[in-house]
Amino acid sequence: MAQRVVVALFDDMDGGEAAETVAFGLDGKSYEIDLNQTNAKKLRTALAPYLEAARKHSKSGKVYRHTAVSPDPSAVRAWARSHQMDVPPRGRIPKRVYEAFEAAN
Repeated sequence: MAQRVVVALFDDMDGGEAAETVAFGLDGKSYEIDLNQTNAKKLRTALAPYLEAARKHSKSGKVYRHTAVSPDPSAVRAWARSHQMDVPPRGRIPKRVYEAFEAAN
């Protein structure tokens, strides 16, 4: 005997038939809501100004809170080499190199 399973989506806002499941996140939590086309459009319209101003979240899941404007590491390395300072080609640049760069610029 064969079985047929039918999944029906109902709009979480008005109880009618839903057209799609919309996924979104807020305050570090993920949400899903089933909406018809009209309600999905309303949600996207309401969020549009915030989405335009927002940054995309890193897919790695890491959250970076550093907001200070730091000099470009490649510029610091180039400057340090031109001033005969020992700087590694990759990895962390010593604090003394950054301090010298900041003092010179």
